[in-house]
Amino acid sequence: MNQPLPQRIADALALLTGQRTMRCPHPGCRVSIRYRHVTPDEAKQLTSLATDHTRH
Repeated sequence: MNQPLPQRIADALALLTGQRTMRCPHPGCRVSIRYRHVTPDEAKQLTSLATDHTRH
């Protein structure tokens, strides 16, 4: 998925601070979820929410 440069830079900076960013893969959808310090179960729920376009 090709993202605009500002989004890629923001995601890279977030990785440096220990954050993960999940984005909706639906074309034109701007929903993203950024998290850190969550349990594996919470990470799965957040990933599911971010990638399921019908839920947001």
